[in-house]
Formats: sequence, structure tokens, C-alpha cells
Amino acid sequence: MMADISLDLKGLACPMPVLRASKALKGLEPGDAVAVEVTDPAAPQDFRMFCKNGGHEFISCDEAQGSIRIIIRKAG
Repeated sequence: MMADISLDLKGLACPMPVLRASKALKGLEPGDAVAVEVTDPAAPQDFRMFCKNGGHEFISCDEAQGSIRIIIRKAG
């Protein structure tokens, strides 16, 4: 899945990745997707909760080479 924007948030600890992604989502249209690259092992759970609470869609979570790539879609 292609994301409309990508954020490199590696090295940031909770809650910073979610806060930065939330700020980025505000500038997007409903249905747009954001890909975030993170290293915080708690980030997948944090993003799942963020999506659940905000109505956004948690698309995927893939781990490779020490980082985690999460894609979420802005609520419509």
C-alpha cells in the first residue's frame, strides 16, 4: 500500500511518534494514508489505540532491519 506521506520517527519514544503522526494527519484529507517508521517497540500498540480512539484505520505493521513501519488511514 502506498502512503500519501511518510514520517521517519525512528529514535523517538512514546508518545512522540503518535503525536507527530496525529499532527501530520490533520493536514490530510479523509482516506489519505500515513506511513511511519519507528523504533519504539511500544509503537504498534500505541498506534492501534490511537486509531481505535480516533476512528482511523490501522492498515499494517511490518518489522524489518530494526525498525517498524506502520500505515494508518485518516478517518473519513
